[in-house]
Amino acid sequence: MNSPTLTQSTGVPFTRIYAYGAARGDQIVPNDDLIGPIDSSDEWIRQRTGIVTRTRASEGILALDLATDAAREAIERSGVPAEKIDLVIVATISNVQQTPSMAAVVADRVGANPAAAYDTNAACAGYSYAITQADALIRSGAAHYALVIGAEKLSDIVDPADRSISFLLGDGAGAAVIGPSDFPGIAAPVWGSDGSKAHAVGMNATLVDYRDGDAQWPTLRQEGQTVFRWAVWDMAKVAKRALEVAGVTADDLAAFIPHQANMRIIDEFAKQLKLPESVVIARDIETTGNTSAASIPLATHRLLDEHPELSGGLALQIGFGAGLVFGAQVVVLP
Repeated sequence: MNSPTLTQSTGVPFTRIYAYGAARGDQIVPNDDLIGPIDSSDEWIRQRTGIVTRTRASEGILALDLATDAAREAIERSGVPAEKIDLVIVATISNVQQTPSMAAVVADRVGANPAAAYDTNAACAGYSYAITQADALIRSGAAHYALVIGAEKLSDIVDPADRSISFLLGDGAGAAVIGPSDFPGIAAPVWGSDGSKAHAVGMNATLVDYRDGDAQWPTLRQEGQTVFRWAVWDMAKVAKRALEVAGVTADDLAAFIPHQANMRIIDEFAKQLKLPESVVIARDIETTGNTSAASIPLATHRLLDEHPELSGGLALQIGFGAGLVFGAQVVVLP
């Protein structure tokens, strides 16, 4: 008996990012507003993190709302009609409603129904993971245009009295529209994880613990020194590898856009990569804070608005975070 031959999809050879959109929390929160519960000072926070203020969203504004606003701007800037977007991926760790996915609701809100839509959780590497998935799915023919969003309302999962991470975190969303290209616009990723160190940063309890009365509302915690050493030493190697697989060098870069975790980490990255002075380095953390999966698209959006001459140049983007998950790739800036 002869078996029928299946038809597999094939897509375009190349993809690129068309445009970015952004939405930050509506409140500007200076260090002085946070130092009481953690018995600290503005000077201590600035020296350790480089953060002066962070943006946070008011009560009643959800990560979903930030994601929608960022998505609408990205779509408008891209020139791609929303109805042509057939894939929506939202990277987030702060969707307080477990289901339905944030992505499905955003797809409906922006007019992209019936796009395939799902959320992905890779913490601060989530945006990088989602870019890699969108690129692969378009090149496979499973999608034609993709909307990728990093969206977080981390103020919902912060303990104001926690000294390990609470003062770092902000709220916001960044979005990118991806589609076919005449040239390679998204390089192969360098991505992975080290779950053996999952205890270093993550939630301090489960929702089941909370339900059963065995824990307070779960919030983020981290072992600061463990995360700092891992980020500085191991992630610099990942960034160098991302340049190698893209077939470029640091001298070819127009911009370096790392996850906005800590200004000291960003500065150390720049040293280890031996970035030339011509490379513009994203430092959005100073006024936005650490927004996890949203930090790279938010920082990229601001960089392009402040430096339009970067358009068409190469940017090295690298995300890393909870679960010690990481992802890096070189992209062509829209």
